[in-house]
Amino acid sequence: MNPAENTSVSPLPRPNMPRPSMPRTVWILGIVSLLTDVSSELAHALLPLLLVGSLGASILMLGLIEGLAEATASMVKLFAGRLSDLLGRRKPLIVLGYGLSALTKPLFPLAGSVGLVLGARLLDRLGKGIRGAPRDALLADVTPPLLRGEAFGLRQSLDTVGAVLGPIAAIGLMLWLGVVRSALWFAVIPAVLGVLVLILYVHEPEQHLAERKPALTLAAWRTLPTAFWQVIAVVAMLGLARFGEGFLIVLGSQRGLGSALAPLALAVMSTVYALAAWPAGWLADRLDRGKLLQVAMLALIAADAVIAFTGGRAWFLLGVALWGLHLAFSQGLLSAMIADAAPATLRGTAFGVFHFVSGSAALLASLIAGGLWQWVGASACFIGGGLFAVAAWLWLLLRWQRPVPH
Repeated sequence: MNPAENTSVSPLPRPNMPRPSMPRTVWILGIVSLLTDVSSELAHALLPLLLVGSLGASILMLGLIEGLAEATASMVKLFAGRLSDLLGRRKPLIVLGYGLSALTKPLFPLAGSVGLVLGARLLDRLGKGIRGAPRDALLADVTPPLLRGEAFGLRQSLDTVGAVLGPIAAIGLMLWLGVVRSALWFAVIPAVLGVLVLILYVHEPEQHLAERKPALTLAAWRTLPTAFWQVIAVVAMLGLARFGEGFLIVLGSQRGLGSALAPLALAVMSTVYALAAWPAGWLADRLDRGKLLQVAMLALIAADAVIAFTGGRAWFLLGVALWGLHLAFSQGLLSAMIADAAPATLRGTAFGVFHFVSGSAALLASLIAGGLWQWVGASACFIGGGLFAVAAWLWLLLRWQRPVPH
């Protein structure tokens, strides 16, 4: 096995060594993510208003739906990533996942009850679960180790541009149409375009098939190296500190944005995320990744503190912007660390475990946040998230050991 493919930190270039160029597949996968996120975030920005406003769901129910949706995605990712390793193919599962998400988009405006919204949301996240780990594994397959941090940051940045455009489109549609259900129909268009781009322009490398070993047992995750599990420990703690963004939308509507402008919370968060993710990935290829993760955790602590202990629209949006900065310095970085720590033949499995753990933590975090909001108050759920973030930061500060390349 090539040692560079199993190193736990991205190797730095030698002096005068030219850096390789970014693979075309990374850009195309980023464009597919952009289009899909326009669709998903347009719907995501409006669903809390449909649930809490039109259908009469409680905040606790919103937390349950958000948590179950993400947990469904993460559980499926565990098996989809493993399956992509056993098949030696990534693209069929990626197409299936994006296609299923596109097919579910018409269900949201048609839903007439909380149960139907929950079912549609679960199917949508099922598609996300099927595509997530194979897509990340394919990106790692085609990217040189020297560029992995930047590649994941670039894909995340393009993905988040879609997360900016989606809520902006939701705001425009609400101002134009004034009806949540009518606006939700427009989520279908970019979802279908994303699937077409994926089918036509993403090509799996031939060497991917040649490098696959015979099928491994489903317990192969136990053979993943210690460096991988160290990253997973951080993923679990961060997942408990960060609940679903649906809470930000509902709180924004109460902090002076109103229903029509509530999606601005996602737009601000995603703008900061999109602008900072690629530079954060570039830094991840050059600096100590543990220190960059500390920056991410401190940004989340600051975001929770600002939102919990201040009032008014401007302070709320500042907290949301800090939340986006946290995402920029954590999501692509953690993906790059997973890609470096996992052997090539277990890369899909590794990303499956990664997404399973993060999603399971997200379910628990959303349930805790929903309960705190309903029984104590909105500020309490952000104080609780901040305390989890402080615990994660202290663990990283006191216990983190920079993995040694092997």
